[in-house]
Amino acid sequence: MLKKNLKIAFYYIRSFVGWVLTSAVVGMICGLVGALFAYAVEWATHARETYAFLPWLMPVAGLAIAGLYRLLKLPLSIGTDEIITTVRTQDRVPLAMAPAIFLATVLTHLTGGSAGREGAALQLGGSIGVALSAKVAPMTDNRRIFQLCGMAALFSALFGTPIAATIFVVEIIEVGRINERALLPCMVSALTAKFAAMAVGAPVEAFPLGAGLAAATSGSVAQAAGLGIACAVVALVFCHVMHGASKLFKRAIPNDFLRIAAGAAAVLLLSLLLGTNDYRGSGMHVILKALEGEAVPAAFLLKIVFTALSLGVGFKGGEIVPSFFIGATMGCTAAGLLGLAPGLGAALGIIGVFCGVTNAPLASMMLAVELFGAEYLLLFGVTVGVSYALSGHVSLYHTQTFAEPKMGHRD
Repeated sequence: MLKKNLKIAFYYIRSFVGWVLTSAVVGMICGLVGALFAYAVEWATHARETYAFLPWLMPVAGLAIAGLYRLLKLPLSIGTDEIITTVRTQDRVPLAMAPAIFLATVLTHLTGGSAGREGAALQLGGSIGVALSAKVAPMTDNRRIFQLCGMAALFSALFGTPIAATIFVVEIIEVGRINERALLPCMVSALTAKFAAMAVGAPVEAFPLGAGLAAATSGSVAQAAGLGIACAVVALVFCHVMHGASKLFKRAIPNDFLRIAAGAAAVLLLSLLLGTNDYRGSGMHVILKALEGEAVPAAFLLKIVFTALSLGVGFKGGEIVPSFFIGATMGCTAAGLLGLAPGLGAALGIIGVFCGVTNAPLASMMLAVELFGAEYLLLFGVTVGVSYALSGHVSLYHTQTFAEPKMGHRD
């Protein structure tokens, strides 16, 4: 019996050490790639804000993106949905997705497409993770773990939130079922990637929130619940608009080149009509203003329109940062109606809408802690719980599945 137990212990320790070392390698590589990507997107954003002619080149950038995907023999519509599918089915991830999404996202931000960065993070990380698994651990089930490690690592490198990144990637594949086996490898990869990106000075998003904005009383809990209802409604609208816009644009203009150029022209025209570029790019400056208590009441609706026009026609980047913009501006506006401090309402809106569009409540609460601290965790938890329950079985990701109904029945 002793010999048997020692043998079992040896295999556990060998497996533990092996996963820690290989996950750290994945995290190191993804952290450096993520740092390079963060620098590239920041450079693109700065260049767009410095040189006024760059936004006018958005149709040209769109044609370049469509041409790049055609050259690499990838469908223009390929994205995070395909990454989620390959985690579940164990199909191969095209390695060409990595350079394609890297360059396409930089071009999108360079010319002012309304997009984020997390779509690129998940696709870059998934591609790198699978490529490394073929060299280190070609077993099918191990490939799944390596892919999740890469996704968590890139997400962590870009946002500086390793715990939220870890829980997010193991939670979103199938809602209601967490891949616990991937927790340790993903955590090691996410932490390594964060420290690797920090070591080379990679920029990360910062979301300041003042202290003492609201105590966790019965009144503030009720207000947070009310904001959770608003987050669920906005999340439903955002998801349906994104899915509907993509289908509508493909049906109206089947040709990829014509469709992406037309979408770019529409973004340009709408920006001219509004007289502002606030809704182009990631809109981080608008998010920061909302956290300070300032937001245009209609900003969240306009951001939905700009994001649908940009991503729906083929520009790249992701929907999560736009969801932060939408949540922050809506939460800041709704807070005044509910009696909450506008800055706290913006923070609750960011997390509540994020939860509603991704169906990742645990990751959402950890994201709240890593971005804003634990002082308001109770209020964030209430907003997340209400938003998750009322946002139904919709998601930004078509291929996300539900292991069980949210409220005991399907929509």
